Amino acid sequence: MFGSMPSMRSVPLLLVAAALSGCALLLPRLQTPKLSIVDVEVRKANFLEQQLRVRMRVENPNDRSLPVRGLSYTVYLGGQELASGVSDASFVVPALGTAEFNMDVTSNVAGAIFTLFGKPRGQGIGYRMKGRVELTRGWLRSIPFEESGTFTLR
Repeated sequence: MFGSMPSMRSVPLLLVAAALSGCALLLPRLQTPKLSIVDVEVRKANFLEQQLRVRMRVENPNDRSLPVRGLSYTVYLGGQELASGVSDASFVVPALGTAEFNMDVTSNVAGAIFTLFGKPRGQGIGYRMKGRVELTRGWLRSIPFEESGTFTLR
């Protein structure tokens, strides 16, 4: 009769388990925002360094707004690291909406010159970008992302 009842020692464990499962139900299930490069403008370039202005678009597939405080990223062209760093651009991406922002990127990879300037202007250049979007509030403060696509050099 008493063998099926939990012991007094297991009651706190059951309460903790119930509380944790309740917290899991309260955590928002955020989908990863989609980041893409909209435009790249060469600001200054020589063999050792390229200064670029990169226009980014963030698409929010979630039913709540995302208050972005910044992001960290690494950009690859042709499998070769072009640039990495952080952006402190702060903005809100509306629920089921988009937002755009600029990043100034400096690259010290001499090989990127050949990737960027080896193609005719207007031709697509493939990229891969990965990093984390940092949020200003909410239970989830950091969302990882990885995107790939093409952009044109103007």
